[in-house]
Amino acid sequence: MSRTKKVAAAVAATAAITLFASACTSQSTTQANDDATKDVTITFWHGWTAPNELKAINDNVARFEKAHPNIHVKVQANITDDKINQAVRAGGASAADVVSSFTTDNVGKFCSSGAFADLAPFLKKDNIDPAKVFPKPMLEYTQFQGKRCTLPLLGDVYALYYSQKAFREAGIAGPPKTLSEFKADAVKLTKSSGASYSQLGFMPNFHGYESTPGHFAAQWGAKYFDASGKAQLAKDKGFAEMLTWQRDMVKSLGGFDKLEKYRNTFGDEFGAKNPLHTGQVAMGIDGEWRLGMAKEANATSDLAVAPFPVPDDQADTYGRGYLSGTIVGVANTSSKKNASWELVKFMTTDTQAVVSFANAIHNVPSTFEAQKSPELTGVPKVFLDIAQNQYSNTTPASLNGGAYQVTLQDFGYAFESGKKTDVQAGLQGVDAQVDKDIAQAK
Repeated sequence: MSRTKKVAAAVAATAAITLFASACTSQSTTQANDDATKDVTITFWHGWTAPNELKAINDNVARFEKAHPNIHVKVQANITDDKINQAVRAGGASAADVVSSFTTDNVGKFCSSGAFADLAPFLKKDNIDPAKVFPKPMLEYTQFQGKRCTLPLLGDVYALYYSQKAFREAGIAGPPKTLSEFKADAVKLTKSSGASYSQLGFMPNFHGYESTPGHFAAQWGAKYFDASGKAQLAKDKGFAEMLTWQRDMVKSLGGFDKLEKYRNTFGDEFGAKNPLHTGQVAMGIDGEWRLGMAKEANATSDLAVAPFPVPDDQADTYGRGYLSGTIVGVANTSSKKNASWELVKFMTTDTQAVVSFANAIHNVPSTFEAQKSPELTGVPKVFLDIAQNQYSNTTPASLNGGAYQVTLQDFGYAFESGKKTDVQAGLQGVDAQVDKDIAQAK
C-alpha cells in the first residue's frame, strides 16, 4: 500500500507572520501579512535546465496548483546564484518569491544578509519539526548561525564506485571498508603501462573530479570552525590526517606527475567518457547520479557502489559520507510570503512531491518519509543509508560562501605536488587566511 501523503484539496487559513531581517544587516523589517487563501500569483526561480528536470519541476508545480487552486505559480528556469543575489535584494514586481539554488555554500550569505526570509516562524506555525523531517547534514547546510532561511530540496550523497569486473580479475572479494584496505586494493588494481597506466586503481589527485578535500575530510568527521566561528583546520587533526593520507596515495599510485599526465587523458566528468565509464579507473568517489550516467553511456565497467572507506581508527563509522544538495527559500523582498511558504512546504515536505521529483532526476530524497517510500525508484539503498548515517556530514555554511573551501583546496594542490611539505604550518596558514577573509566579509 502506498505510504505517500495525500495533498489537501484546499488551502487552510494562513495566519499572518511577522519576519525580521538578519541582525547582521541594516535591511528593514519585512512582514508576511498576505492572505494565502486568496487568489494570488507567485514567481518561482530555479536553476534546472535539462528537459527531464524541467518536466519534473513543472509536474510538481502542477500538482501544487491542483491542491492549491487559488495560488498560481510562474516558473523561471536556468537562474544562477548571481542573478538571485542581485534580484532578491532589489525586489520589485519582476523579482522571485520562491528561490531554489544548487549552491549550499551560499546559504551563509542568503541567511546573514537577510536576502531569504527566516523560515522558523512558518515551520512553527505549521508544527513542523525539521529534525524529525530531514537528515541532520541536510539541516546543517540549510541554516547559518541558528537562522534557518532555506530547506533541503533533494540531496547529493557521495560514495565509492568500483568496477566489479576489475575486482573479480584482481581477486578482490568486495569493497574496502577502511583506508588501509582501500590503499591495498587501489595498488593491486593499478596496471602500469610504461609512463602511463592501462588501469588506475583510484585517482587521488585533487583535480580528479570529485576527489576534493571537502569530500575526503568528511570521512574523518573533521570540523572547520570552532564554536566562536574561528577556523580550526590546524587544530582538528582530521585535516592533517586527510592530507597526509591523500599524499601517500599519490606516492603509492605512481607519483603526482604521472597521475596528472594520466588524468589529462580523462573525458568530461559528466560525459560518456568519464573514466569510471571507460574503465580507466577501477574505483572513484562520486555522487548518486553516476550509475544513471553510466547506464546512459553504455559503460562496460560493471559499476557497483558502497560507502567510501573510513580511517582505520574510526572503523565503527563505516557507512558515513559527504552530503550536499539543492536548497529552497522565500525571498525576503516578497510581498507574498505566506503563499510562497505554501509552495516551499509542499516541495520540501510532501512525500509524494519529494519522491516523484527524486525519481525523475535521480537525486536522493531529502526527507525521512520519502526515503522510506515504496514508490522510490532508481536510487540505490546505499545512498539512503549514507544520508541517514549518524556520522555523515557536510561542509558548513559561511558568511562568505565557500571561500574557506577554496583556501583549503589551494593548499591541498600545493601539498600533494610537493610544493608545500609542512602540513601543520600549511593548515595554520589556511586558518589565518580563512579568518581574514570572513572578517573582511562582515
